[in-house]
Amino acid sequence: MAYRDDGPLSRAMGLLVAGQLPPLPPVIAGTFVTGVLLVLGVAGTDGLAVFAPAVTLLLAGPGSTHPHDGRFDWLVPPILRLIEYTFIAACGFAHDVHPLVIFMLLAALAFHHYDLVYRLRQHVYPPAWLSTLGLGWDGRMMVVSLVALSGWLTGGYLLLAVYLWGLFGWESLTCWLAAPRSGVDATDMGTQD
Repeated sequence: MAYRDDGPLSRAMGLLVAGQLPPLPPVIAGTFVTGVLLVLGVAGTDGLAVFAPAVTLLLAGPGSTHPHDGRFDWLVPPILRLIEYTFIAACGFAHDVHPLVIFMLLAALAFHHYDLVYRLRQHVYPPAWLSTLGLGWDGRMMVVSLVALSGWLTGGYLLLAVYLWGLFGWESLTCWLAAPRSGVDATDMGTQD
């Protein structure tokens, strides 16, 4: 479930249904509707319709507290990543944000998600506050929607990218520097007989 990178809104929705909703069906439903909305060009609108993909994908929120132990539940995090990245790119390109700025934001997210996967494989768990301060996939999509509504996309994308790079970079660096080293220390190798 940590791979999902849920924000406070999605986790609250999951607590509301007390883990009774399996994760995959709502993600598939939200992804289908969000995909249709993105194909129709909603990400390029200047009105409240730009919130529609983010709000629709919130259908995935209630499944956040259910154990992801089903046969295909492993698909949930990659689907959430795909929609989040696609939405950010679609909004950016539709509103003429410079591709470098879009790349900076997507690179911050890709770095965080890669770091998260690597940590969990090494049994080094991220702190609980990281997904809250990192806004989660749901919060980031809402922020992008709000920035698109305000019309200040380039500055908003740049500010969000700098914030996320600072947060995820600092936390990753401090975590890995504090992690115990595995293997035999070079100074101990000479003392073995």
